[in-house]
Amino acid sequence: MPNRFLLHLGIAFQRIGRLTVARNLISVVDDDESVRGSTKLLIESFGFRAAVFESAEEFLRSGQLEDTSCLIIDLQMPGMNGLQLQSHLAAEGCRVPIIFITSYGNEESRRQAMQAGAVAFLGKPFTDEQLLQCVHSALREFSREIGGAKNLISVVDDDESVRRTTKLLIESFGFRAAVFESAENFLSSGHLNDTSCLMVDVRLPGMNGLQLQSQLAAAGRRIPIIFITAYDSQESRRRALRAGAVAFLAKPFTDHQLLKTIRSAVQPDEGGTKNRA
Repeated sequence: MPNRFLLHLGIAFQRIGRLTVARNLISVVDDDESVRGSTKLLIESFGFRAAVFESAEEFLRSGQLEDTSCLIIDLQMPGMNGLQLQSHLAAEGCRVPIIFITSYGNEESRRQAMQAGAVAFLGKPFTDEQLLQCVHSALREFSREIGGAKNLISVVDDDESVRRTTKLLIESFGFRAAVFESAENFLSSGHLNDTSCLMVDVRLPGMNGLQLQSQLAAAGRRIPIIFITAYDSQESRRRALRAGAVAFLAKPFTDHQLLKTIRSAVQPDEGGTKNRA
């Protein structure tokens, strides 16, 4: 079910993943079974994968640390508490973004958690909008850590609402974004040399997406291209992918699909493959 916080964007996005499918994981550590269950369902409703653990020790033994893109932890737990887990991870050089959740928050705990680098400190009960915004902040931080902000994603689409919402989504991943209403505008913009990945609509006034792909190839430009379209056809898909497109995404696409596809485009050595979904 799409989260209502996103509906104003005009695209029914699911919530985002990270890098590759294997790393698309939000881990939750809380000793309250009901909180674990409800938080897991909420995270999955955003489109993430979720793993839950009843203690910090169970999480550390699980082998899921390397796959975790964001960690949500309770402050007060039997054994190792949330602040101690944060300190342990920092001592090990692990910089996974952390969101604290607690029913017993106090200013000293909040100060300690935030000073040590936590993304957020949420009091229970929290709203799904609050959690979603915090997870977004965590993933933006992670993307910048690995250099995502150095990459410019250019979007060519004649639909102003698609340009606007796609730009917001790309920037929420930690990338830079530039948008253009036509292929001609993009080619004359001066951004061609800076573009790490090009998202282009198949149908455009003037030069269409397939023609832009052909022109770039003829000029020796090897920019990874992701096609987006509301008018999917097997022939267009076949032509685009045969000519080297990274992906051919039908609108509306999920942000999970988009992030995974962008990552495969800008970091192909990270296990990226052409996405024919």
